[in-house]
Amino acid sequence: MNVVRSIVECRAARAALDADLGFVPTMGYLHEGHLALVRRARAESRSVAVSIFVNPIQFGPREDFARYPRDPARDLALLEKEGVDLVFMPEAAEMYPPGFDTWVEVGTITRRLEGRARPGHFRGVATVVCKLFNIVQPRRAYFGEKDAQQLRVVGKMVRDLNLPVEIVPVPTVREADGLALSSRNVYLSPQERQEALALSAALRLAQELVARGERRASVIRDRMRRRIRQEPDARIDYVSVADAETLEELTVVDRPALVSLAVRIGTTRLIDNVVIE
Repeated sequence: MNVVRSIVECRAARAALDADLGFVPTMGYLHEGHLALVRRARAESRSVAVSIFVNPIQFGPREDFARYPRDPARDLALLEKEGVDLVFMPEAAEMYPPGFDTWVEVGTITRRLEGRARPGHFRGVATVVCKLFNIVQPRRAYFGEKDAQQLRVVGKMVRDLNLPVEIVPVPTVREADGLALSSRNVYLSPQERQEALALSAALRLAQELVARGERRASVIRDRMRRRIRQEPDARIDYVSVADAETLEELTVVDRPALVSLAVRIGTTRLIDNVVIE
């Protein structure tokens, strides 16, 4: 496994690999959700590259960039076991040298949900992903469905800018009790870890309501909020029942819907979602 830290080294290493390359961009502190992406890439590609980069420009001024969990030695050991060919681990100054002032902005879809709650977040995501695609030159790139809006933003960027990359969505990986895997789960105390199950419970409730014939999106949102508020440390950022493609809020669930939510459990902000067909 070749581990490189500069763009020049990465391009040279990439040139030595097969053209059929699958790519998994990550911020490190890897868990089984990340490894599911790597395994899918390994199964479908002759070469596999992974990036580990905690991207500063997608964090707001009061967010957790400084304390975001990091364990590069463990990450590299896990990736070597999975047969990864190339790992790109740049420093922030390598990606954003002095004078950097070019940004990628996706339009309407970024102004909802996470984009509304975290201004500037998706500008940072789109910019770094575009840079990584240009550096690594993958044929396919793998993204988890847990970050549903990110998946749609990256897909739109690729289509609109005619980037020669296929975006491959991979289903959310969950603990046995339903909690979606996230690097930020490490922040949770045992009590908060139990309360965090309210997110997946609220999503299951939405599915059950639709299965029983409920189509009023306002009713579904209200019932989800009531379930989450049963937990003493839970504070809701948003609960959404939206068109699965445009992310525009629905009045009636009469088409595929992305049901998503962002909830703070104590000081930890968690997101989750499910698509109701």
